[in-house]
Amino acid sequence: MVKIRLTRIGAHKKPFYRIIVADSKARRDGPFIEILGTYDPKIEPSKVEVNLERAKYWISKGALPTVTVQKLLQKSGI
Repeated sequence: MVKIRLTRIGAHKKPFYRIIVADSKARRDGPFIEILGTYDPKIEPSKVEVNLERAKYWISKGALPTVTVQKLLQKSGI
């Protein structure tokens, strides 16, 4: 199964995340299929950048977003 989820790329105590499409069995920071955007929770208000066309494409193909990513996508307009 394919999931849309977050992967952490930030340093210690400086979180920064990528929104990725990956196999559900792959580890959190492991191999992925495609990068859909970024999420920076440290900025006030938090900054979310998402390629909405590609996100809609993957959701139409059956990819399941995690709960956190689903909330971020709703903020972005999906």
